[in-house]
Amino acid sequence: MERLFSFLFFLVLTVTAQNVPSNHKPTENSVGSGRILNYSPSSGQDQNTDVKIEDTYSNPSIDRRYQDTAPSNYNLDPGPVEQDKYGYEFKYHDFDQMTRFLRETTAKYPSLTALYSIGKSVQGRDLWVMVVSSSPYEHMIGKPDVKYIGNIHGNEAVSRELLLQLIYYLVTSYSTDSYAQWLLDNTRIHIMPSMNPDGFEVSKEGQCDTGPGRYNARGYDLNRNFPDYFKQNNKRMQPEAEAVKEWVSKIQFVLSGSLHGGALVASYPFDNTPNSRICKSSALCSLFQNYASSPSLTPDDDVFKHLSLIYSTNHAKMSKGVACKTSKGFLKGITNGAAWYPLTGGMQDFNYIWHGCMEVTLEVSCCKYPPAKELPRYWEDNKVALIKFLSEAHRGVHGFVMDEHGNPVEKASLKIKTRDVGFQTTKYGEFWRILLPGVYKMEVYADGFVPKEVEFMVVNEHPTLLNVTLHPSQYGAYYPKPVLLPSISIMQVQKPRPVYNVTGDFAFPQD
Repeated sequence: MERLFSFLFFLVLTVTAQNVPSNHKPTENSVGSGRILNYSPSSGQDQNTDVKIEDTYSNPSIDRRYQDTAPSNYNLDPGPVEQDKYGYEFKYHDFDQMTRFLRETTAKYPSLTALYSIGKSVQGRDLWVMVVSSSPYEHMIGKPDVKYIGNIHGNEAVSRELLLQLIYYLVTSYSTDSYAQWLLDNTRIHIMPSMNPDGFEVSKEGQCDTGPGRYNARGYDLNRNFPDYFKQNNKRMQPEAEAVKEWVSKIQFVLSGSLHGGALVASYPFDNTPNSRICKSSALCSLFQNYASSPSLTPDDDVFKHLSLIYSTNHAKMSKGVACKTSKGFLKGITNGAAWYPLTGGMQDFNYIWHGCMEVTLEVSCCKYPPAKELPRYWEDNKVALIKFLSEAHRGVHGFVMDEHGNPVEKASLKIKTRDVGFQTTKYGEFWRILLPGVYKMEVYADGFVPKEVEFMVVNEHPTLLNVTLHPSQYGAYYPKPVLLPSISIMQVQKPRPVYNVTGDFAFPQD
């Protein structure tokens, strides 16, 4: 084992200088056979396969194609996608049609895709996830996992179709688009087109602002259903949200985007704030936006703003601050979530605080469920942004935590000094953190080891590779562990929040 990991670390240090062959394409034998994984969190068992979702981290292969910086001379936008590969067309896919398309994709491209389910909706529909990567069935050491989730609100249908089209584009462009090839060779992309398939089935095409389908089959808003750091969330946990919680606890995602509709903006954490009151109606929310827009900033505010700008500036319209009928325009197309309107139980705050995953909410269309004939335009507006956003997982620092014998240290706790939101190592000692250029210090803690602080530099051109060696502590020695959640003292509270009365009216408190 010691020799294996010594070789792997040497390999990671050396292969980054190699170029990805332009004509390379993985073979079916090298990465899998196109099986469909159907994982049930409740039972812990798979159906129709002997592979569990957590086993995608087992038996890692050595990927000599690993390259951690994107090619500089690629053409990301080669023109319209040909619709002749295996019958894809721009339309709204109901659940059966979506399932058929995903299965056809993994059958057509078994060396680039793997399909699995993380659970079931209230009405028993699978929560499908498609992995798109040149290593879809197994984790490659040093290669980050990223994800997109769409259709968390069932009537926000554009997000669902954008993600299906993204899958299609990535697999059909792998052999012709150098950027798509680089991204799939160096990243495992998990795409969930619909987190709320039940809601979608009852939503109505042409309903831009309201209409049925926002909630799940039990009437719950799934983007208010996650644990919340600022306030106790007493809402009954729904199976769709529970499945996502289980999912992100098994795979260490580095970067995530949650796609919504109804506005054109990239919204970043925090969504909640220590002293917020949540508006109860759309009219109150509108007033709240105008009179109580105070940001609630994370310790990684610079990174979140950067990620949001990556999406908005690569979108055809978002960075122009385009206003929608029911939503104001936003400067440069980005906003802090709480500054827009605060909410309790949001998914992006949960991803960030509980799992160290940088998630941004991406509002990709003014109309939530526009006519299907408009879908090609929405794809062209979002295509480059969707791809460029994922590449940001290769920014900052990544590396390994080992003991003095070269063995990986699993579940070591890490945090960047002055940024009190932590992250952990994988079972292979890997870690990733998206950071902007600068000099940083990282604190590393693990049971049975002496804590360590290391200083490193991040540059813009490529991610920094940082290997950390820990030494065993003396018997009985005690070292305090880091605080993995932000303390309330770091939250910025700049403006008094409104006080609500029993009728739902509000006014600002008087000093």
